[in-house]
Amino acid sequence: MSERNDLPGIPAPPPAGETALKPGTFEDSCVVVTGGGTGLGKAIALEFARLGADVVVASRKEEHLDAGRRAIEEIGGRALAVACDIREADSVASLFDAAADSFGPPAVLVNNAAANFPVPAEDMSPNAWRTVVDITLTGTFLCAREFGRRHLAAGTPGSIVNVGATYAWTGGPGFAHSAAAKAGVVNLTQSLAVEWGPYGIQVNCLVPGLMPHEDMTGDIRSNLDRTDDKDVCQPALRVGQRQELGWAATFLASPYGRFITGHTLVVDGANWQRRSMTNPPVVPIREQMGLGPYGE
Repeated sequence: MSERNDLPGIPAPPPAGETALKPGTFEDSCVVVTGGGTGLGKAIALEFARLGADVVVASRKEEHLDAGRRAIEEIGGRALAVACDIREADSVASLFDAAADSFGPPAVLVNNAAANFPVPAEDMSPNAWRTVVDITLTGTFLCAREFGRRHLAAGTPGSIVNVGATYAWTGGPGFAHSAAAKAGVVNLTQSLAVEWGPYGIQVNCLVPGLMPHEDMTGDIRSNLDRTDDKDVCQPALRVGQRQELGWAATFLASPYGRFITGHTLVVDGANWQRRSMTNPPVVPIREQMGLGPYGE
């Protein structure tokens, strides 16, 4: 419970399994979710499945593929798990071929897959930079390009939902690689929305706040472990529930969100906009990570 018992905060969401859109909204639609086997990607995949979509879960890891497929089948959905390295154009093309062979051409693409880990910029190796940027930004582009090319050739509409991060606007100490890549994802969203809008393809971006799940990076997990209650750190006085991100994704890609494109929707209870009258002392990122002076 929050220590601020005198304030109500943002009400809790409906329970997982509830849907805001009409049943069958995505019936006969194929939805591809990269990184859809765990965490927030799985939560998004499940919400599309609840609304009737045939869901293709893409991941590099077999255990993630199995977990995503099982979760969808357990709620009565149809799922296909496809191994894919989104950094490779040929692998991405094979993903879309497999999706089309099983369920028909994908109508929705959710670019959720990303890489991230904390490291001070001065300690970051070129390979660490390339890995995060290649998966997070290049992978998003390659998947969007494959999706766009197929719809442009067929003359059919479609919807892309990219997944960003709030430090795309603010920067992220300890996450220079990821913050730069996510800024690219937000910009790519805007560019593609304008380019492909005339052809009926909408492109939006979804930014999650703190939504605890099993696939959190080590830094987030350790931060949560250091306290019994993070609610008082959020303006909403609660953290998010993963289904809240899934509901936002399904709305953006639904017929009811068609005129929304080029937009980045932040689902974080206003946490990233929080400001204090008096700023706390600055703690260098090396100190936050328990690292000594550089070079020692």
